[in-house]
Amino acid sequence: MIAGLIALSGQQVAYAATATNSATASVAATPLGDAFTKAAGAYEIPRDLLVALGYAETHLDGHDGEPSASGGYGVMHLVSNPQTKALEEAAKLTSIPVAKLKTDDASNVLGGAAVLRAKADALGLDATARKDPAKWYGAVAAYGNLADDTTARIYADAVYEALASGIDAAGVQTEAAQVTPERGKYADDAPRTLASATDYPGAVWKAASTSNYAVSNRPTSNKIDRIIIHVTQGSYAGSISWFQNPAAKVSAHYVVRSSDGQVTQMVREKNRAWHAGNSSYNQRSIGIEHEGYISDASWFTDQMYRGSAALTRNIADRYGIPKDRTHIIGHVEVPGSDHTDPGSHWNWTKYMSYVTGGTGGGGTTNPHTAEEVCGTGYKVIDSQALGTNGTVYLLYSTSAGKNCVATIKKTSIGKASATSAFLEVQGAARKTDTGQFTYYAGPVAAAAADKCVKWGGSVGTSTYTSSFEHCG
Repeated sequence: MIAGLIALSGQQVAYAATATNSATASVAATPLGDAFTKAAGAYEIPRDLLVALGYAETHLDGHDGEPSASGGYGVMHLVSNPQTKALEEAAKLTSIPVAKLKTDDASNVLGGAAVLRAKADALGLDATARKDPAKWYGAVAAYGNLADDTTARIYADAVYEALASGIDAAGVQTEAAQVTPERGKYADDAPRTLASATDYPGAVWKAASTSNYAVSNRPTSNKIDRIIIHVTQGSYAGSISWFQNPAAKVSAHYVVRSSDGQVTQMVREKNRAWHAGNSSYNQRSIGIEHEGYISDASWFTDQMYRGSAALTRNIADRYGIPKDRTHIIGHVEVPGSDHTDPGSHWNWTKYMSYVTGGTGGGGTTNPHTAEEVCGTGYKVIDSQALGTNGTVYLLYSTSAGKNCVATIKKTSIGKASATSAFLEVQGAARKTDTGQFTYYAGPVAAAAADKCVKWGGSVGTSTYTSSFEHCG
């Protein structure tokens, strides 16, 4: 649900095609692969980066010319809606008719390349810089035209993660390439968990526009007894941005990422998100969107199922919602709905097994909390999800005048596995608790009066390190 692209007013771009770069010349030729190679050459874009952008947007699926939820078309998700005219801009840059850009994959790829190159030109990338994928980060972030810099970073990071992993989809291949992007102004915009704002521990908080939900006081005003499963028909970052757009008039309480199950909360559970298309069901339910398209099973990863199931289980436990298919339903099952999500590729058997205590999210609930680990008087002031593996928490005790860090596992609960927590007071040596732990790492505590702290931790391969912050 990418919210769209900013049209570059009056700018015309025309570039001669160049030779295919040697890194991709050996890839077996396919029509879509050829389209990427030709478009990358014509607009002097690293070919595999262009592929990665398309993959992050659509998994290289043009969806037969049908638009996404936010009006994006084709493999490169060229958006046309009242706020954004990227499709029209691509037509202007390439002289290809809009109708053909919508339905013809090769034309759509060329249009996407033209828009991306225009973004690079606007940022001043010269011929030398254009050869280095690391220097395209700002242009990639601008291509998404997201609501704010934090969401733009989520979007651009997804592109570079696809580049690092390598791609084999729709007859197009790229080799895995580790690139350290030059994030520039986006370097300080990593998504953060705000414990005071989220109802679900570990969720990232990004507020939806107040035009897209109704303020309420649930469950006092309305009992919450349903959880509704949706599919975004778009990307994770794009869906977040769409819910931030006041013109959308839709939202969900949560959005879950395909690649790792990361959860973003956008509407407080006490408020009524507009997600069900049925006023009664909006009043009684929590809505969870999942990144992807109902026609493409590749979006529904095990990590997504596990991350979402852990969220659903947590919600159900807090509101006393039975963990069954009567109370946990798809959007398609809402009375009067004209939607079909989550669609036939959604594996309800796997999902419900995780919700009801299978191996999703570790299979059990960790009996320990960060407050318990750090001790009496400590309260959570910040936290960061470690994918679906756990959460690291920063706490503070007013009476003790100390910070404390604890990492709480969500996977391999009760089994020893690599887990760590650390706290570093600016100007002092870092204190770390690391080892093979069954439930948590920590507590790591230190006095930090009038000092900034750096904190973080890990569970398995998922790690987090903050900048120096929470000063004073």
